[in-house]
Amino acid sequence: MRASRCLLAFLILALCAAPVSADRAQQVLSHAKQAAGGAAVDAIHTTQANLSLSTGGLTGTASSIEDNLTGHYLDRFELGPVTGANGFDGKTAWSQDASGQVRVDDAEEARQVAANEAYRRTYSFWTGRRPGKVEYTGAMQDGETKFDVLRVTPEGGRPFDLWVDSTSHLVTRAVEKTGTRTSTTYYSDFREVQGVRPAHQMRLNLGDPKYDTVLTITSIAFNNAIDAAQFAMPAPPPPDFGFARGASSVTVPFELINNHMYVDVKLNGRGPYRLLCDTGGANIVTPEFAAELGLKAEGQLEGSGVGEKSEDIGLSKLDKLEIGDAFLDNQVFYVFPLGAFSRVEGIPAYGLIGYEVFKRFVVRIDYDANRLTLLDPASFTYTGNGVRVPFKFNDHIPQVEGEIDGIAGKFDIDTGSRSSIDLMGPFVEKHGLKAKYQPKFEGVTGWGVGGPSRSAITRAGVLKLGEVVIERPVTELTLQTKGAFTDQYVAGNVGAGVLKRFNLVFDYNGQAIYFERNANDALPDVFDRSGMWLNVDEDDRYFEVVDVTAGGPAERAGLKVGDRIRTVDGVTVDKLTLYELRSRFRTATPGTRIKLELERAGKPSRARLVLRDLV
Repeated sequence: MRASRCLLAFLILALCAAPVSADRAQQVLSHAKQAAGGAAVDAIHTTQANLSLSTGGLTGTASSIEDNLTGHYLDRFELGPVTGANGFDGKTAWSQDASGQVRVDDAEEARQVAANEAYRRTYSFWTGRRPGKVEYTGAMQDGETKFDVLRVTPEGGRPFDLWVDSTSHLVTRAVEKTGTRTSTTYYSDFREVQGVRPAHQMRLNLGDPKYDTVLTITSIAFNNAIDAAQFAMPAPPPPDFGFARGASSVTVPFELINNHMYVDVKLNGRGPYRLLCDTGGANIVTPEFAAELGLKAEGQLEGSGVGEKSEDIGLSKLDKLEIGDAFLDNQVFYVFPLGAFSRVEGIPAYGLIGYEVFKRFVVRIDYDANRLTLLDPASFTYTGNGVRVPFKFNDHIPQVEGEIDGIAGKFDIDTGSRSSIDLMGPFVEKHGLKAKYQPKFEGVTGWGVGGPSRSAITRAGVLKLGEVVIERPVTELTLQTKGAFTDQYVAGNVGAGVLKRFNLVFDYNGQAIYFERNANDALPDVFDRSGMWLNVDEDDRYFEVVDVTAGGPAERAGLKVGDRIRTVDGVTVDKLTLYELRSRFRTATPGTRIKLELERAGKPSRARLVLRDLV
């Protein structure tokens, strides 16, 4: 849970304001310090707090300890079936999930979060223990309340704004731009404790008030002795995974459908069920599937993806997840509606697995033979001829250093993406990539848990991932204004269109990916040649046109959004699969003519589609 990462930040910001550049700034600061407790704040060297926590219909508890001289901290939480922790020992920021698995958080955004936390928790607004830049940005008014706003940028961190009430001189609001959205924290219920006045209630808003997180201090103490060892990254937990019958590895087949990798798994001994396998994906089951398994979902948290919509998600727990003879015990699963995804994929959607599997096992993906191998990390030594590319964790996702046509950036590695590479909106804008590539076409290029994603479509010259070189990949310049593809810390998302050109070995413990070129590398990277996006209609009877690319083959053939395809070259759609038709649209020779019988506004119609390259 990301909420725990800011527990003490809420407290510190409620106690203090930041120094600003100019006389007005110093005046605001002086008043704010006096309102927070004056010299009593300077005397705080350690802080310990217990809190109640509520969000999305779930309630729980949280705790936090910190060293205010060094900025080291440890935050823990329990929320429904989920527990977790975040910490910083001065060098390493880390997080721990419900199963006790620990991860070094070393991607750029995580490093900036740690720098901000250390700055705030050392009261560097006044003490100067950590360097930073602070500015007075002016007066603001919300309703009848007037504020003085301070812009703070810790060295190595990212900017955030503090809103200081012009009457009480207390900090009652903090605003910070994260990778994909704006976080606003509201502070209230100020009470005096040991000479200082911390806010006893903090409300975190990320956009939709429905999903706000509320933290309430139940006890707080300053200057108690704290063992510094508590801030260090915990040791790995006892294994909650393994292999049946004494094996040290297992190999299972997978299906590559729409460039998505599907694996058969058993859940609580039942199955097998076909679930999507995604390098950074959480454990997910649909509500219908959860009911079939007898799982009870708790809470209504916010779930989102590459699309611009959010969905309610619940939390549940499974006793056992099995992939062939490999198993994982006591797994938290998110209960997430994927009904639309079934229509997108053209097959029933039960859920997905990913990060929890990759974090425990060394995983080999053989795109040549469509086989997935899970290996025991304790005995793993790489002996192949692949290129080793180190990665850092961007939350759950492996992220590598790379470049596209000489422009350096950080690239997420995502087997859950059907595309070759999606370039993020901030990266596209910063480097003027629309002007550079001058794409001629745009349209729906993907569909995630948040709905469709739109992109301008082009072809880059060279993509480099570490020392791995990929020439002329189909490249999508996202047009999204919300969701995962607006992340300011990421250059691009590399999907299976590129990854399937290699057999891959993922070593999450060693934080490395090994790229071994395979037979697919000799094949050209092509984009859909039909110029439209099809889904299965809600009645599961037709292929429905949900997007038509302006100037593309489908538009020239007279196809329109809402058309329902009944036959393809005389074959009724009940004898076809959507992913097979998509594959034909992508791989059939340019100039191929395809006859379509349609239903349009309840009336029959026909069209002749002539495939051609758009990039």
